Amino acid sequence: MAAPRVAMRNIKECLRLKFEAGLSHEKIARALQLSKGVVSKYIAAARVAGLDWPALVAMDEAALAAALFAPTSTNKPRGERVLPDVLSIHRELRRKGVTLQLLWEEYLAAHAGQPTYRYTQFVEHYRRYAQTLK
Repeated sequence: MAAPRVAMRNIKECLRLKFEAGLSHEKIARALQLSKGVVSKYIAAARVAGLDWPALVAMDEAALAAALFAPTSTNKPRGERVLPDVLSIHRELRRKGVTLQLLWEEYLAAHAGQPTYRYTQFVEHYRRYAQTLK
């Protein structure tokens, strides 16, 4: 079970102690009765969001929460990635010297600039297709 989120006033105080007072993570953790890992997590989130102390002072708790906890993932949902053409992969693998690695590299080159699968998922798509042929 995940630990409950720290109160926003404690997060803001944590950031104040870091950015304004310049305290170490250890001293902040001791002062606010938080772990050093939690302190590091919130300070890193503020840096990723591009926040500094003058910007934090002007923010209310809701705006700070939105800035710190906004989704930042660059991963695309699977439905948005270009699916490999498993039928042509299967045909190409019959040829001498053709490997899944080579076909994956060709897949990346053919779909440059588009979201594509990494090698492991590319192979997994092909293997699922190959299982249906048995």
